[in-house]
Amino acid sequence: MGAIITLSLLGILILYVGLFKAKNALLPVSILGLLVALGFEVSYWNQTAEPLYKGMVIFDHFSLSFSMLCIGLTILILFLSKEYFKAYSENIAEYYTLIIFSLTGAIIVCSFHNFAMLFIGLEIMSVALYILAGIRRRDKASNEAALKYFLMGAFSTGFLLFGITLMYGATGSFDITVIKQYIVENPTGISPLLYGGILLLLVGLCFKVGAAPFHFWTPDVYDGSPILITSFMSTVVKIASFAGFLKLFSYVLVPLNEFWTPILLTVVIITLLIGNVSALMQTSFKRMMAYSSISHAGYMLFAILSIGPNSASGILAYSAAYGLASIVAFGALILVKRHIGSDQFESFNGLGKKNPWLAFAITVAMLSLAGIPLTAGFIGKFMMFSNVMNDYQTVLLVIAAINAAVGVYYYLRVVVHMYFMKSKNEETLSLPMNYSLVFGLAVLLTIVLGVYPDLILGVF
Repeated sequence: MGAIITLSLLGILILYVGLFKAKNALLPVSILGLLVALGFEVSYWNQTAEPLYKGMVIFDHFSLSFSMLCIGLTILILFLSKEYFKAYSENIAEYYTLIIFSLTGAIIVCSFHNFAMLFIGLEIMSVALYILAGIRRRDKASNEAALKYFLMGAFSTGFLLFGITLMYGATGSFDITVIKQYIVENPTGISPLLYGGILLLLVGLCFKVGAAPFHFWTPDVYDGSPILITSFMSTVVKIASFAGFLKLFSYVLVPLNEFWTPILLTVVIITLLIGNVSALMQTSFKRMMAYSSISHAGYMLFAILSIGPNSASGILAYSAAYGLASIVAFGALILVKRHIGSDQFESFNGLGKKNPWLAFAITVAMLSLAGIPLTAGFIGKFMMFSNVMNDYQTVLLVIAAINAAVGVYYYLRVVVHMYFMKSKNEETLSLPMNYSLVFGLAVLLTIVLGVYPDLILGVF
């Protein structure tokens, strides 16, 4: 709970720092506060995990692992924010505050033990993002992104709330332990309300993770939002949503998997096909990343579709790999767009000569996203595919393998542009120190986790 309190106070503190015009202190204070919150999470690791505050939250290894990952990725994203937000506004404290509040909601989602906290966490996380998506007030694309995200988010929240209501009507409780006990003790007498609640929860959660056919907001919101906000949205927010998704279905709804597995299987297949085919057709790097994030949601759903002892460690490994690679990709896009003025694939032409280190970092990120061996992305995909193989989902495995091959094509397309195509602008692209630091750490972790996967797979 110390991390949640720390982040809540940090968000308020940042507003006061901005109020007193101490702009240069915003980033150091934010990073320091995040490190304190991370320290609280680490300190809880060896403590006995029990539901706290009348069963509202629990800080077990599952919630702590995903919370620490979310905080770590946020620190990397904020390091990239130096000088970035100043291009959009004179008042930049709001950016940091909203990101921190959204992170607070993400940690609550990772740690919930009661449906009330799941809903509160998702809303805290989402409402801050509605504002961040449209924070460039004079940009029509940003305004459109915020409006679409708000309308679709409000609509999905209705499904989520109605689903929680039906499950409460069936069990008389919001506590997930009580709901699990009800399902176990009534294998043949489960109320139809519970089944309806599961369906509506699936709709609401699939929207939050960007799974098809509830993905329509994803490309436009990712494309219209500031690139750094898109990076946060596609990593921290998606990872926290999957943590909540997995906890609910692996802990509570496993006994009813025969009911929801066919539905989720259909969602996974549609998600993989739409995500990869749409990404293949893009000419914009940013929209390609947006559509590919949909396909990654499909792969991460494997852990829920085939729940087993390795589901949690598998989705954690996949989340770490995806988060690190995405931060490098979006960070590089910031520099390239600032240099060229476009986010098209052609903007990366000749980058291998203009800045070999940046091109190498992007290459490692693309290889990891594609699932090439010796990268963390390969370990993540291997774990997801192993879950499906253990569950004998042969048809899904074949479809996933075909889609993975498609993913390799459009990710390596970026590498081809960097090393084999000439640029009209031969001016050298400089790499700021903070970007070098973040890219170096992300690339190092991507390779280390790819070579020594037990560092993360042995967490649980």
